[in-house]
Amino acid sequence: MPKWDMDYVIGLTLRYGVIISIALILIGVALFHVKGEALGCGEALIMSPTSPINTTVIPPAYALSRLPNLDPLSFIILGLMVLIATPVLRVALGIASFAMERDWLYVFITAVVFINLMLAIFVLPSIMHLHANAQLLKLLCPSS
Repeated sequence: MPKWDMDYVIGLTLRYGVIISIALILIGVALFHVKGEALGCGEALIMSPTSPINTTVIPPAYALSRLPNLDPLSFIILGLMVLIATPVLRVALGIASFAMERDWLYVFITAVVFINLMLAIFVLPSIMHLHANAQLLKLLCPSS
């Protein structure tokens, strides 16, 4: 059984994560230019500098559910989610890498970093009520 080169795996993860993210965002931008609307909102509302449409009002699950409809913002949000997940996955792979090297101090340190990331991504927004608001999105774009 060949020994895994974790640096190579980590490099591939980062590379492919960024490539997939860029591809999804570009697909979303192209779809937006073709359709002229996203999530049922017109181009003028989406492109306005003072637009209330942003990632704080679009629940990720709602955006992902609209992917089969080829919704432009859904692809862009998925691309951003992949981009955010890429370095988080790198930290998780770092834990595995240090464990394979039996470097327990760095396993502990990297695990603390990973736990902090998970708290910042999943727990703190809920505690601070910084969650997406599907009802607000429906008010802003009734046809969504």
